This record gives sequence, structure tokens and C-alpha cells, in this order.
Amino acid sequence: MASKICTICKKKSGMSWQLVKLRGKYNPTQKVRKYPNLQWVRLLTGTKARVLACTKCMKAMAK
Repeated sequence: MASKICTICKKKSGMSWQLVKLRGKYNPTQKVRKYPNLQWVRLLTGTKARVLACTKCMKAMAK
């Protein structure tokens, strides 16, 4: 399995808070790890190399 890091912009996972609202107040919450939206994409260099890229980089490469 490939690592969960974008090979173009080096974006990786980050921590965020999961907020749970109960009776108008926020409960003590736990941290949740969020991963970038990585997808396999072929590079335009002519080689048949596939890399994991985040969708932000894929959108920028299409322009």
C-alpha cells in the first residue's frame, strides 16, 4: 500500500476535532484524523508512471 501523501504538493493527513452537540452544548470531543483525497493519476511526461495526487493538484494539472 502506498503512503497517504500527495507526491506533487506533499499534502498529508491532519488532525481535527469532531464536535458532538448535545442539548445545546458541545460534549467533550475526541480528535479525528482527516486524510487528503488522493487518487491515482498518470503524469503527462510520456512515461507510464502513476502517482498518488490530491484532487487539488489534479485540477491544477488539467488547466
